[in-house]
Amino acid sequence: MALSATIYNLSIELSDVDRGVYETLDLRVARQPSESAEFMTVRLLAYCLEYTEGISLSQGVAAGDEPAIWVRDLTGQPTAWIEVGLPDAERIHRGSRMAERVAVYTHRDVEQFLSQLAGKKIHRAEEIAVYGLDRRFVDQLAALIDRRTALTITKTSGELYVAVGNQTLNTAVAEHRLAGN
Repeated sequence: MALSATIYNLSIELSDVDRGVYETLDLRVARQPSESAEFMTVRLLAYCLEYTEGISLSQGVAAGDEPAIWVRDLTGQPTAWIEVGLPDAERIHRGSRMAERVAVYTHRDVEQFLSQLAGKKIHRAEEIAVYGLDRRFVDQLAALIDRRTALTITKTSGELYVAVGNQTLNTAVAEHRLAGN
């Protein structure tokens, strides 16, 4: 019998000062059995940092050919393809051909990731943003998230602050670009 996803009910107060986005979100996030807590945490943060009308989470690692996060317009056409982790060049290329904007959020070694993609065929590579999150920050935050958790997420001047209960964690959100290919 296959294991089923674990559902997380998250209440989020989001203040993205850098983009002028202020929302109260009630999210149900499905964490697949093969998905690490850290991957789910980065997926959650990417969703919040990309939050806009038409955004939706896919099934995460079980999504197959879909990105971790979609943004679609009112006609259903994808406008943003948001990946989490270390997607391969082919996947990023496909997303860049399908959507006008592509971004990757990772808590892995960003420089190594960028060097792995260097020279690979990626449509509009120079337009693709790669956001690096500190691995220790992600590990600590993942340990604080239970199946029912309230979070306050604030981004200002490139710094990310996340409060869970009486603990507040922070990290820089470093933006990198793929080299033109």
